[in-house]
Amino acid sequence: MSSNEPQEPQQGEQLPATAAPDVVFEVDKVEERIAEIEGGVRRLSGWWPQLVAAVCIAMSAYHFYTAGWGVLEAMKQRSLHLAFGLFLLFLLYPANRKSRTQRDRIPVYDMVLSLAGATASLYVYFNYNQLMIRAGAPQTLDLVMGVIALILVLEACRRAVGMALVILAGTFIAYAYFGPYIPGMLAHRGFPLSSIIEHLYLTTEGLFGVPLGVSATFVFTFILFGAVLEKTGAGQWFIDLAISIFGPMRGGPAKAAVIASGMMGSISGSSVANVVTTGTFTIPLMRKVGFKPHVAGGVEVAASTSGQMMPPVMGAAAFIMAEYTNIPYIQICLAALLPAILNYAAILYMVHLEACKTGISGIPRSELEPTSRVLRRGWLYLVPIVGIVYMLVKGFTPLRAAYIGILLALAAGILRKDNRLTIKGLLGAFELGARNALGVVAACAATGFIIGSVTQTGLGLKLSALVMSLARGNLWLTLFFTMIMSIILGMGLPTTAKYIVLTTITAPTLVGMGVPLLAAHLFVFYYACAADDTPPVALAGYAAAGIARSNPVATGWMGFKFDFAAFLIPYTFIFAPALILLERDPVTVVSVFLTALAGIVAFSAALQDWFVTRTLLWERLTLFAAAFVLIDPGLITDVVGGGLLLAVYLAQRARIKAAQGSGAAAATAGAGAAM
Repeated sequence: MSSNEPQEPQQGEQLPATAAPDVVFEVDKVEERIAEIEGGVRRLSGWWPQLVAAVCIAMSAYHFYTAGWGVLEAMKQRSLHLAFGLFLLFLLYPANRKSRTQRDRIPVYDMVLSLAGATASLYVYFNYNQLMIRAGAPQTLDLVMGVIALILVLEACRRAVGMALVILAGTFIAYAYFGPYIPGMLAHRGFPLSSIIEHLYLTTEGLFGVPLGVSATFVFTFILFGAVLEKTGAGQWFIDLAISIFGPMRGGPAKAAVIASGMMGSISGSSVANVVTTGTFTIPLMRKVGFKPHVAGGVEVAASTSGQMMPPVMGAAAFIMAEYTNIPYIQICLAALLPAILNYAAILYMVHLEACKTGISGIPRSELEPTSRVLRRGWLYLVPIVGIVYMLVKGFTPLRAAYIGILLALAAGILRKDNRLTIKGLLGAFELGARNALGVVAACAATGFIIGSVTQTGLGLKLSALVMSLARGNLWLTLFFTMIMSIILGMGLPTTAKYIVLTTITAPTLVGMGVPLLAAHLFVFYYACAADDTPPVALAGYAAAGIARSNPVATGWMGFKFDFAAFLIPYTFIFAPALILLERDPVTVVSVFLTALAGIVAFSAALQDWFVTRTLLWERLTLFAAAFVLIDPGLITDVVGGGLLLAVYLAQRARIKAAQGSGAAAATAGAGAAM
């Protein structure tokens, strides 16, 4: 093994006390690390960085302007959005991520592809009226531009997101053409290439459909909001606040990492960005107090991937959900609130049990900055988030709320005496916002081909019928198949794409089986987010491992373990819609919430093999049984599940008391023998 390769500390080894203070939160280095992990973005030199920065700033300025002063017609708004995206994607993402030559310079063919992608998108913008007039009778040039757009979107997606989504989108497109040759219930009459291209390129059912439309409005504006807030120093303040509150507790740095990642996740759309931003500080602190490297990394992975579920600013898929279901975004946020709280409670309790069974304490309060002082110096960072919540509650659109949030974030950055936001910082935030959005642009554009193929062929109804047939009409099996499909797709697809694919296949089936529309879509959304840390292809795990100096696979699996305790939550709100506020009776809501919390406690203790003390085999099995019984809230199940949980608790307390009594008796006998 090379001497330059970082060595993982031996079990029980702790970092020196100087480890934590040596960690400095530097946004520029964080951005470099994110770029390195998420796909080898080019390191440009010469005048290229200035060109790319100018285009990024122009892209953010365009979206900021339309958010405040009104979006364009759907096809125009989306085509301009895609033109910016494709132009930047081919300049920033090399064809071969492993080629150092391609990462250090832009080859001529990528310059050509960049211009071709922008041209194919702008063709729709500048010829919009003529295209609408000759709808259904496209000209040859229309189809040529459609082919160029289709190929370049898939190639840009391959570079920025990965091959899995490209293969999936290509399969759906091929399905539209080869329908007559497919046996069984999935067969259809088939469509000529010209019809497929027209449907995917010249309508709002394909490339320029709902996914890209959401990316061009809500998603980009919220990503820009997060970039502006990050540039003002909010990320470091969130970490400082969490450390000051939770640091002294048992396993305090790990609990602080969970809370800080949750707060960052509410303004960040990237699991990797969340890991790198908060993990740069929290992972060394966790190692300092005794957490093993892969455990420290796993805690950060679990907390960061769950950030997309935390209102008020959830992941891109939440905005798409609002469009698909016609449910106001604020209602989706309110519905997701209690499950998100339960999710983070599950991770916190898993962390607590990990600290208990390994004997890890917290950070002495004398070494921490007082919470009151942290709040005084950073309370302005809360104003933009509170402003967004207020706007949503008052009935404003998410787009308008994000626009106001950006203005408030800019004001907070300007009003702060230390780390005041400058013009250079503002331009840097606009550049960062566009860069952070490119992966979402590529994913939403490619998933448009999937949606287009489904609508053209009627595949959605056939897939729903197939799932229903496989599950034999059993709701439990349908839910289980949905969860498994999400975990498998999590090995290669981003959250937005997973949600779109799964909601196309399973959401109609769930609704047809009597599940409320919002509950069905939240079920799919929840597992689409949770599957982000599924090994072995878990980018967040690789990011955390790089900081923790641990094995990436071990780190990914540990993150999956810490997140797994929360996997029961979607089943609970399917069988108890009060958890997502579809029933507003306060007594029912509180009862369901406490029942779900008890189930999480039981499941977490069983996973960790520790409750009050280390569990015996029968106790562990009893805890698993209690957790599964508590999934379905009801008087009988609540009593049975609560009784099982209480039985294990009392048994462990009795065993601890007996062990203490035996120890005291042995000590007394030893003293008597010595006399």
